[in-house]
Amino acid sequence: MLLRPLVQLLERTSLVLQIAIGLVAGIALALLAPQATDEVGFLGSLFIAALKAVAPVLVFILVASAIANHKPGQPTHIRPILLLYVIGTLAAAVVAVLASSLWPSTLVLSEAATGATPPGGIAEVLKTLALNVVDNPVNALLRGNFVGILAWAIGLGIAIRHGSDTTRAIFADLAHGVTLIVRVVIRCAPLGIFGLVATTFADAGLKALAGYAQLLAVLVGCMVFVALVVNPLIVFSQIRRNPYPLVLTCLRESGITAFFTRSSAANVPVNLQLAERLGLHEDTYSVSIPLGATINMAGAAITISVLTLAAAHTLSIAVDMPTAILLCVVSAVCACGASGVAGGSLLLIPLACSLFGIPGETAMQVVAIGFIVGILQDSAETALNSSTDVLFTAAACLARDKA
Repeated sequence: MLLRPLVQLLERTSLVLQIAIGLVAGIALALLAPQATDEVGFLGSLFIAALKAVAPVLVFILVASAIANHKPGQPTHIRPILLLYVIGTLAAAVVAVLASSLWPSTLVLSEAATGATPPGGIAEVLKTLALNVVDNPVNALLRGNFVGILAWAIGLGIAIRHGSDTTRAIFADLAHGVTLIVRVVIRCAPLGIFGLVATTFADAGLKALAGYAQLLAVLVGCMVFVALVVNPLIVFSQIRRNPYPLVLTCLRESGITAFFTRSSAANVPVNLQLAERLGLHEDTYSVSIPLGATINMAGAAITISVLTLAAAHTLSIAVDMPTAILLCVVSAVCACGASGVAGGSLLLIPLACSLFGIPGETAMQVVAIGFIVGILQDSAETALNSSTDVLFTAAACLARDKA
């Protein structure tokens, strides 16, 4: 009986407010009792594990169900969303190159190892991407390979479209069932954010950020500028009205969780829930959201651009702007082979550096610096990438409805 008033209070309180309370409580715990953060950190790990566990199954079932039950002639708006993804990534690269030119950063390069193996070239990245498409479906689900999951879900959905009404209804029921499980997981977000924030702010690694203040300012500043200036302009070009209510909603309800989970893949269930609350077309967002988590790499474009150009400036290498923009866009597109993983975009830096003639040993030192500033950089990058998935999907849907 004592739990009923608490449950009713939680139901009346918005999830965003609960997450904000968890965020403040986590910071307070980290400052007042940092020794206790190890215990509560388990809540954050549990929350991320639950999201990563449910996301592959959710995407597979939802995409297959949406395609299987899709009515011929019903619009899906996927092409406009893909165009927005490309425009957003290109714009982010341009912003990063301009910012790096105006405020060039100098790195302190020294011997360092990260234990990560970067791709040997663009061909290797594209080869890995092609192999992910034809991955075993069970293995794709186990590894969270969203490229393979999407490929199998689309293929199965097309095949089931020719099946019986009963079979299509079963997939629709499965989609609703998995969605219910996702709602339960997301309701635990305040506790998960509490654990994640507590461990993050208690981490001694935050002290290491002081030496890279300018680099972080350029990185995070570019991401904030893209989120609050560039993306609203892109959205306005689609919906022709004030874009900031939609932009701020996506940042608040998707960006906050993505900031602390640091994984676009783990944030897919959150984005799908947000798209449903925004009243978007299920046939559209069930495909565009997981696809965006794989290929929408505005944050990666900024990270690769800024760190690569910082290395070039440190080594006094002259880089013309058209070449820099082209390089960063190509690297960001190739980053889809390493997406969904915390710090995945950093592994593309040696590839970018090699095109400027920067040795691999030096490039790996830049990657090491990337992992140090990644405490904030990767969080901000994921928040930008993930919130933009919902933002562009909503913009395309609203533009089509208006037309």
